[in-house]
Amino acid sequence: MRLNSIVVFCGSSEGNDLRILKVAEDLGSTLAERGITLVYGAAKIGVMGKVAEGALKFRGEVIGVIPDFLKIKEVFHTGLSKLIVTEDMHERKLKMHGLSDGIIALPGGYGTLEELFEMITWAQIGLHQKPIGILNINGFYDDLLAMLLKMVGQGFLKKENYDMLLVDDSVDGLLQQMENYKAVVLPKWIDKDRL
Repeated sequence: MRLNSIVVFCGSSEGNDLRILKVAEDLGSTLAERGITLVYGAAKIGVMGKVAEGALKFRGEVIGVIPDFLKIKEVFHTGLSKLIVTEDMHERKLKMHGLSDGIIALPGGYGTLEELFEMITWAQIGLHQKPIGILNINGFYDDLLAMLLKMVGQGFLKKENYDMLLVDDSVDGLLQQMENYKAVVLPKWIDKDRL
């Protein structure tokens, strides 16, 4: 599968693990080197800013999508290839999804988890078949993955839906999984027009 663009969901804070910031920048530069457009939340701060800087250093195309009310709070990046301003968070996610061929989650907080879970839920109910990956830097997502396996074990999540989520601790490994991803054809629960 050729990935022309990937949306990256991640924190607008830097956290306290310098390895996360380094890998975020490496992800951005790797996407640029491979000619893959980065779509992200438009901030110049936090993990978001590091991904964008990595791509921009290598003259990659970077599209930022931000709701109008967050332009000040998240300190939007002024050096992007393109900035798209939306009315609200839902429109932002729809736009980011529409601009991307794949989805990657890096470490972040509530917002990152909300974006990741909306994308995986849309895949689960058949609204898209894009690869969804977690870049599990320094085991950041280990506890979450254990929780998801518990959901499988207790019958709340189908194993094939758990398996939709691609996980790796390296940029190259995750991108390779995403390029080789073959979507599981599942019955659609709802019509795309009802989203």
